[in-house]
Amino acid sequence: MINNKEFTKRLQNVIDFYGESASSFAEKIGVQRSSISHILSGRNKPSLDFVLKVLSAFPEVELYWLMNGKGEFPSSKDQTFQEPISEVKKETTPREDISSSETDKLIERIVIFYKDGTFMSFEHS
Repeated sequence: MINNKEFTKRLQNVIDFYGESASSFAEKIGVQRSSISHILSGRNKPSLDFVLKVLSAFPEVELYWLMNGKGEFPSSKDQTFQEPISEVKKETTPREDISSSETDKLIERIVIFYKDGTFMSFEHS
């Protein structure tokens, strides 16, 4: 379980580091301004969706640091997969439980979370 008070300090650190206001930060991660306000005031705890949006919008933020304060911010290592994938297995027959509009979607990013709190992010370039 995360310490909400410490999480709030780390989130404020991220906002300050990028020179954002709470409103502009909310816009960049795609949440309501009130969501940021409620988390910063301690009224609400961050959801997994909220945390993932922060990590997606600000790749220098490490998951383990944001959640537990361990690690570093900003991240000094590049966690984005740079080499192209040479071969991708593609399903040749669509599954019956997926609508045709879903099969046309392109994958933008895959994130793998490890039990030790680290993660790897693979982005389509």
